[in-house]
Amino acid sequence: MTEKFDNIFKTNAPEAKAPRAIIAAVDTGDYDVERSIAELRELIRTAGGETVAEVVQKRDAPDGATCIGAGRLEEMKRLADDFEADIAVFDTELTAAQIRNIEDVLDIEAIDRTMLILDIFAQRATTREGKIQVEIAKQKYLLPRLAGMGKELSRTGGVVGMRGGPGETKLELDRRHIRQRITNMQRELKEIEARRGQLRARRKKDCVLSAAIVGYTNVGKSTLMNALTEAGVLVENKLFATLETTSRSIILPDGRSVLLTDTVGLISRLPHNLVEAFKSTLEEASGADVILHVCDCSSPDIEEQTKVTRELLSELGCDGIPVVTVLNKADIADWNGAFLPEHTVLISAKEGRGLDRLLEELSESLPETARRMKLLLPFSEAGLLARIRAEGNVFSEEYTPDGIEVDALVDQKLVHAAERFVK
Repeated sequence: MTEKFDNIFKTNAPEAKAPRAIIAAVDTGDYDVERSIAELRELIRTAGGETVAEVVQKRDAPDGATCIGAGRLEEMKRLADDFEADIAVFDTELTAAQIRNIEDVLDIEAIDRTMLILDIFAQRATTREGKIQVEIAKQKYLLPRLAGMGKELSRTGGVVGMRGGPGETKLELDRRHIRQRITNMQRELKEIEARRGQLRARRKKDCVLSAAIVGYTNVGKSTLMNALTEAGVLVENKLFATLETTSRSIILPDGRSVLLTDTVGLISRLPHNLVEAFKSTLEEASGADVILHVCDCSSPDIEEQTKVTRELLSELGCDGIPVVTVLNKADIADWNGAFLPEHTVLISAKEGRGLDRLLEELSESLPETARRMKLLLPFSEAGLLARIRAEGNVFSEEYTPDGIEVDALVDQKLVHAAERFVK
């Protein structure tokens, strides 16, 4: 079963055809199965596969042995043969026993939604932190499924002198090995998180303003990041095109600097282990001064996607942080923009439309740590000008017969002293 994580949709030759997948889903009425299947098709495409057929069965609950009933499984077998499918992808989590039983009937590999997402994450993770997060999620997924992975795991692996002791089964050895591996990786991840926390604390101490870009996967977060900062973040029309955070500093219209951070995209029914594994990345949002919630206003599923994002932000403790809703993809949306709620901006990151208004809204939503002011300072107030230079930012100054004309970003604690010299 562990090999499934390494070669689900990989092909050995560049000219090889994309692996052909058949989708299976059980409609229990707990969620919108059509929307979920559409998302699963996109996940398969992102992983490098092609969907050739779909089978949906309405049931009160998935079948304990094969997820879908025996009749539908035989139908899948015929479809798999007719379309020469390479893999069956189930839109729900499967047990190891279910996978084994399904593969015995279909005679092709079977995986579930979680394994597919894990495969995509494994393909896209590039930093040490990202790779550790993916590996932890994989091992947590694997641990409860070891018991159903086959008879070979029931063989005793204990030999005199072995750490496990005489009579310990291979299943027990594997479980202990995985638990230890998870513990070691969590320890390393905590060290990375601690360093990240120290950086956040340093930024707060230095009064560095920050904004986090969050939202559903494939809504254009990376495109927006590139449009605002020229960060060079990978942009693809695929789910989970980028997994790691990217941070860049930008100058706002009022002269203040803000650190903008792009975070991993979200998805409906994201497996709990994946949410846990990527919380350290998403926690950038909980420490931000403002959250830019990017939505795809061309998507028919915008309400559901918005709900998923808001629920996870709440789970991360982001309640109370100002949120600017960014309706992206106005270039392809049938949206007249006649009325927008407060703190909502309509943009096209691809075409650069609406970005000036977005930056203005971001400036207004950030805490007032400094104010841009035009002053006429008497020559006797050279000391105040020196403090403004040291703790703020002077854009221009001109010595005139009446005093020093200054255009400056004045730190909040100096605003009161400077107000009497406003031009």
